[in-house]
Amino acid sequence: MTNIQPEDEQEEKPLDPAMESVRRKMIRLQIVSGVIMFVSLMAVFGAVVYKTMRAPAKEPVAVSSSAVPADGPISATANLPAGFIIQSSSLSGGQIMFFGSTSDGVMKALVFDIKAGRIVADVTINGG
Repeated sequence: MTNIQPEDEQEEKPLDPAMESVRRKMIRLQIVSGVIMFVSLMAVFGAVVYKTMRAPAKEPVAVSSSAVPADGPISATANLPAGFIIQSSSLSGGQIMFFGSTSDGVMKALVFDIKAGRIVADVTINGG
């Protein structure tokens, strides 16, 4: 009986020195590329974990420019036009808006700045 071995199991012939050098360079390149990919993947996972574990950023607190001074309240007088009838008003920060109509029926919105002590906007409202 003859002992026949398939081609895959036969001993490999040694490569010539030039091919062996190329094979070693390719293996080294694969190892370096694998390490770089692993480090990059860990950096991405680290960034994801950092973003999810970090406490949410708090919104900055707005400081009103019309804060009441420590020595007492601010005193101001809003001089509205003669015959102005106030229908509504609203306060926002350091400004008060008066909405109403004049004696001749023109609708207006007047914005009074408390800190400046004067009317800063006079808006006439035309409607149909």
